[in-house]
Amino acid sequence: MSVSATKTEQPSPATESDMSPSIGGGQGQGKKNSGGFTGLDAAFNSTVHHEFAKTWQQAQNQPNAELRRAKIRSTELILFTTQLSVMLDSGVVLSDALDAIAQSTSVRKYAAFKWIIADVAEKVKSGESFSKALTGYPRIFSVMFISMVKASEASGKMPEMLDVLAGYLNFESETRKRIKGALTYPFIMALMAVAATGTLMFFVLPRFMGIYEARGAALPKLTQVLVGFSKLLGNFQFMTGAVTVVIFAATGLYYWAQTLSGRRVIDYIKIQTPVIGTMFIDTVVTRSMRIMATMVNTGVSLLDSIRVVQGSCQNYYFQRLWIGVDEKIQDGYQLSESIMISSGSELIAPEILQMIRAGEKSGKLGEVCDKVSVFYEKKLENSIRNVMALIEPVMIIIMGTIIGTIAIALLLPVFRISSVIAH
Repeated sequence: MSVSATKTEQPSPATESDMSPSIGGGQGQGKKNSGGFTGLDAAFNSTVHHEFAKTWQQAQNQPNAELRRAKIRSTELILFTTQLSVMLDSGVVLSDALDAIAQSTSVRKYAAFKWIIADVAEKVKSGESFSKALTGYPRIFSVMFISMVKASEASGKMPEMLDVLAGYLNFESETRKRIKGALTYPFIMALMAVAATGTLMFFVLPRFMGIYEARGAALPKLTQVLVGFSKLLGNFQFMTGAVTVVIFAATGLYYWAQTLSGRRVIDYIKIQTPVIGTMFIDTVVTRSMRIMATMVNTGVSLLDSIRVVQGSCQNYYFQRLWIGVDEKIQDGYQLSESIMISSGSELIAPEILQMIRAGEKSGKLGEVCDKVSVFYEKKLENSIRNVMALIEPVMIIIMGTIIGTIAIALLLPVFRISSVIAH
């Protein structure tokens, strides 16, 4: 930790913590106290020095490629971002805050993340910017995350920016949880249906086939179709060929999706699909307006804000929109005008443009963007709730139709078995 001026006048004997990597260096983001953890006693400082030295040494022993490939749970990234925001807002130096978080109990359970934070802290102490240090771990810190951190370094409002980031990450995490929760019941139903169908097709149906074949009688047409499908699934050569074709097709589709043409097609489908497309657009608009509000309110220039928004959008058509807006603003247009005359302007609803125009005239663009993001966040939550409420009955109808058809095909021989035996 940093040592106060009164204590640096008196030399102290070397300790184990003195030989550990410097803790007080690096970029300070504290607004209220640049001296580290105010009020903490020397014993705690010594412990953090000692623990960080061990953690940093462990990080050095890990292969760099292994750490770059590491992934963590979203809850850990949210917790890290929240802790860092609170500590910086309390006046803690950035490098000291990173050291303390690396040793926290919650992070300690995830060794790779602990080592990554320690490595980032060491890079910050060596004079590297925080945003640049984060770029070494793209699987954990997204382009949007790094762009917002970089903008906050320029504006000096890192605590506020990290707080917004934590809120956004938490919103995305909760949305994913709601979707997974809503799909759990239909998924279990589908598994049970597959298991029941397999049992009927491979164990029950063959017995009826034996009775009919022994009597020289023909199975009902629907049952014959089911029998043919069952034999097809039991054909090893056919299944091997089918699986091979599926693997090659999936691999080809994956690599095609990485190309510009493939990305354009897939991103177009995302925004044009009924219901789901509207939800996707609302999600991107919510994120864009929230980032814009944060940037403008923390003193970041409009052009820099637009570029961060552009970096946060993974969709080709939204990226093209914000690139066009960037160019038009450089030509002297207002934000609302730039959106209206840029390619992809239909992605932004007219009411949003009206609110942005009002914000520009009143000089409260940041506040307006924040209100737009809150409104669309609530709209998105309602849309997700409505769609999830529809998924369960739709899945029940689909699975009921499939199972009902198979059940009829299997029961038809039962209804006719007495006449077959009589003959």
